[in-house]
Order: sequence, then structure tokens, then C-alpha cells
Amino acid sequence: MLVYQDLLTADELLSDSFPYKELFNGALWEVEGKWVVQGAIDVDIGANPSAEGGEDEGVDDQTVKVVDIVDTFRLQEQPAFDKKQFVTYMKRYIKLLTPKLEGEKQEEFKKNIEGATKFLLSKLSDLQL
Repeated sequence: MLVYQDLLTADELLSDSFPYKELFNGALWEVEGKWVVQGAIDVDIGANPSAEGGEDEGVDDQTVKVVDIVDTFRLQEQPAFDKKQFVTYMKRYIKLLTPKLEGEKQEEFKKNIEGATKFLLSKLSDLQL
């Protein structure tokens, strides 16, 4: 299994066990996550407390609905961005990331990240970051 890390923070971002596709020649990756329910599991052991004279206590299940990849890699959701905040964030990210890339990868990244940023801006209201 391959685990991919952020070049800036070395945080684990995803693995090849999650379906993903590269967009804009690898400047952007689209990962398919699923909503999963975490928390208490309802197990039926065949007992019926109300029929046996006991009380049927309702259990307050502490279930939470999460995206599997976010939970697996302990990612933190960012507050929603408006377009101006997002562009500012991306400029800063590009400025920090570009020097970490090797020679020709820098040029390829600069060429493709502009299209990726425009693509993300068009879908900003639909994204969970």
C-alpha cells in the first residue's frame, strides 16, 4: 500500500487503497470518499428485557457520520472559504510548495495549478476542505 504525504507538512493525506484520479496532470487529485457511521453498534443478542420484567432502557447512541478518508488519515476540516480567501490561500500554498519541487516539475506544476485553481473556484460551494 502506498501512502501519500503532503510535501509541506509531511502529513499523510491518502493511500492507494482509496480510489482517486489525477486532474490537471497531477496538480490536483480527486479522491472518492464514502460517508460512514461511527459509534455504538446495535447488537441483537436475543434478550428482551421488557418481557423478562426488566426495563427496556433506551441507549443514547453516540453515532457520528464521517467521511472515511478524513477519519482514516485524521484530516481536519477547514472552515468554508469565500472566493477571495480561497485565492489568497492558493497563492500562499503555491509560493510555499513550488521551491519543494525539482526543476522541471516546478514549471509543470506552475502551468497546471492555474487551471486546477480555476476548476476548484468553480466548485467551491460544493467542496469540503
